[in-house]
Amino acid sequence: MNGLFTFEAAARHLNFSKAADELNVTPAAVSRMMARLEEHLDTPLFVRQPGGVCLTEAGQLLFDAIARGFSGIESALREIEDRRIGIETVSLSVSTGFTTHWMMPRMADFKKAFPSVDLRFQLVMGALSGPVNDVDLGMRFINGPDERHEATFVMPEILMPICSATYRESHSAAVGDLKREPDTTINLSDAQPDWSSLFSPAREGDTTNSMIFSDYAIVVQAALLGQGIALGWLNVVAHWLRTKALVPAREQLMVTGRRCHLVRLRDKPARPIVAEIRDWMIAELNRDLTEVSALYPSLNIDPSNWR
Repeated sequence: MNGLFTFEAAARHLNFSKAADELNVTPAAVSRMMARLEEHLDTPLFVRQPGGVCLTEAGQLLFDAIARGFSGIESALREIEDRRIGIETVSLSVSTGFTTHWMMPRMADFKKAFPSVDLRFQLVMGALSGPVNDVDLGMRFINGPDERHEATFVMPEILMPICSATYRESHSAAVGDLKREPDTTINLSDAQPDWSSLFSPAREGDTTNSMIFSDYAIVVQAALLGQGIALGWLNVVAHWLRTKALVPAREQLMVTGRRCHLVRLRDKPARPIVAEIRDWMIAELNRDLTEVSALYPSLNIDPSNWR
């Protein structure tokens, strides 16, 4: 076990001296311990280089397994403490946009449903990506489960142009009928959808201004404030569409083919509360979408057809 603890520190730092400082031993002691571990396994774990080390394929395999084990131990210790004080902590890896514009407006409902749950957020500013090693649930656009991850389908990735009701009224002769091309489009800097199919000029020579942000939460906020037309990810803006704070700038959808899932590591303890929160989020999203479908039937949004 001493060898594995030492190996984890050395592999995390990729430097024996830094690992020694963390463990309060000498670099020579770390080097000897790693040599004995490699001799025991009869395979090299590190490639020694000037200024540090790098992991071999076997070393990376061992480090990943140890990291997952430590994460599971940490989760168990946290759950023991939560049970002692009567609070359960659930961590979510979601976008800033989803947190700001979907989760926050319904936090009062969440607290009524889960009064003893303390939510913690790992926020992603741009496109949803990255591992879910350190959280209970992550929202990701992936194909489905794999050998390391459970994945519960939420909805397809659906985009539409959105704006505030006042903005649409000021730019249209009738509801849903844009009189001319919008003056301003609000863009996400790292998104690459086919904007031309949604914002083709209404007349030859029409032009638009644009604002570009790196955080999708600000993109949606700008649309709410009537600053222009933004591309709306339906899983983020469904609440505002349901409450009519945002409206479709055009009743037109883009289905990308990607699929939104709520993902968790198979190695993490399967706590019932995590499954309950996952199911609550999916049910709330479906409720939003059912109401949006009733408001805008021409959009042809039908969650029952997505499974």
